Amino acid sequence: MSYLAAAPLILTLTLDDAAQTYFNALRRRHFPPKINYLEAHLTLFHHLPGPELDAVCEQLRTCSLAHTELPLQVTGLRFLGRGVAFVLENPKLQALHRQLQHTFGPSLTPQDQQKLQPHITVQNKVDPAEARQLLADLQADFAPFGAVGTGLHLWAYRNGPWESVAEFPFAVKAALG
Repeated sequence: MSYLAAAPLILTLTLDDAAQTYFNALRRRHFPPKINYLEAHLTLFHHLPGPELDAVCEQLRTCSLAHTELPLQVTGLRFLGRGVAFVLENPKLQALHRQLQHTFGPSLTPQDQQKLQPHITVQNKVDPAEARQLLADLQADFAPFGAVGTGLHLWAYRNGPWESVAEFPFAVKAALG
């Protein structure tokens, strides 16, 4: 893993298969193909320290084993200026993020020190008029729906596609009721 150590690390929340499939389809349809290197994702941290890869992995392993899957509510859409994102909510996700902020505190960039605003971007880097049109189209028949956060996924940033480093599933499945 030493070659990974130079790359910044990105941490995302892993989603259940149905939600991942839904958001991936929208992203493929609306994200500019030339810059769509990634599947849909919910970023928790943009830049964890690559040189501390082993320690980061150990912290994430410990954290994931202490958490249950997170039922998420997809509550709306957000205009990004040049794109569109779905907004997700769950107080326990916010608490998990704060816990990880505390864990990685001194290593965090200013962006990662901010309060988490959970979202999944399905369009970005397009003309604002195109983004406004997609927002209107998606809002026309939007109804809140559920998704499940199933774990954490650590990536190495490679100036384009991300390289999967490790996945950390949550210890206990969410009770669906």
